[in-house]
Amino acid sequence: MSDPAILNWRRIDARLTTSGQPDLAGLAALRDLGVRHVINLGPHDHERALPDEPGALAALGIGYTHIPVPFDAPSDDHYADFCAAMAAHDAVPVHVHCILNARVTAFLTRHRRETLGMTAQAARAPMDSVWQPGGVWARFVGDAHNIDAPHRYAGRDYPVPVSLNF
Repeated sequence: MSDPAILNWRRIDARLTTSGQPDLAGLAALRDLGVRHVINLGPHDHERALPDEPGALAALGIGYTHIPVPFDAPSDDHYADFCAAMAAHDAVPVHVHCILNARVTAFLTRHRRETLGMTAQAARAPMDSVWQPGGVWARFVGDAHNIDAPHRYAGRDYPVPVSLNF
């Protein structure tokens, strides 16, 4: 099966994929890829969110964890909930999404560095393919030098890396 047509979809490894908000067809495509659990970091009240994502996933036989992370206020508590959800579902294919795959790639950067022990460069490769955060998100991922910088988005503010090793 080819990659699903979901905004900013990324395959991280054989078990983990990430993206922006999938539509109903995207959720079915995830099921067809073998995904058995979805973790959503986006708010249910966002204009791009699905009206009943938990119900749609249940109908597809996919488990669901919702950790709504305000874009202007990611916290260590959100991160702890994310780590717990990742650990609870480490034996099945998981898809993690938010609205644009910005929240997710930031959380994944910390998780890959702090929990999986990857180098900073390797840990952040998926994030760099989507965005380079400033402000609270730079602080969240430990990029002190970018706290006063604006967010930059791949393909818009800087070139997308040609070859990513993730």
